[in-house]
Amino acid sequence: MRLWVEEEVRTDGMPPQSGNVLEAVLYRGELPRGDVANIVGTGDRQARRVVAALLGAGVLQSDSTRAPLRIAFPARLAGRWMPGLFPEANNG
Repeated sequence: MRLWVEEEVRTDGMPPQSGNVLEAVLYRGELPRGDVANIVGTGDRQARRVVAALLGAGVLQSDSTRAPLRIAFPARLAGRWMPGLFPEANNG
């Protein structure tokens, strides 16, 4: 997953601190929104931008705007995040 995040950062799809947030969510199971600023080492405004980008990409989810963040595994990213999990269809 870290490689995917690094690729997205290089192509301007994700903020540079995205990997730190995803790693924290993976290890903890869920992440209180108030912890994001400390994890990314920025202020609250930049932390909210990182969270918004990750929510917008569908890699994080939350029950409300104040609820903790959880990891999401969108189907469109399964091939990149978990290569080989779903074999490609052989059209030959």
